[in-house]
Amino acid sequence: MIVYGIKTCGTVQKALTALTAAGKAPVLRDIRKEPLSPAEIAEFEAAFGEELINRSSTTWRGLSEEARAQPIAALLAAHPTLMKRPVIRGNGLTLGWDWAAQQAQL
Repeated sequence: MIVYGIKTCGTVQKALTALTAAGKAPVLRDIRKEPLSPAEIAEFEAAFGEELINRSSTTWRGLSEEARAQPIAALLAAHPTLMKRPVIRGNGLTLGWDWAAQQAQL
């Protein structure tokens, strides 16, 4: 089970804690230290579409209108922390740590 995110993200930390408590063995892939490959970005974009971009992040707010208009793949390649977190690869792919993601992964 791979949890894609950043170690300082509170939502990622909650997911890791809950998954570990449920007896899973999640591995954090810090997307700052090891950015997503073009194939991973394409896979996540195909699975989640526009939802993959966190438009409430400080990174998003700091982008110009021109930068925001770029395709998702270009945005994530240039700014990995724009990805909504976490993306969890376990029982399929899930995005975020809402009730649906918890039910799918726990």
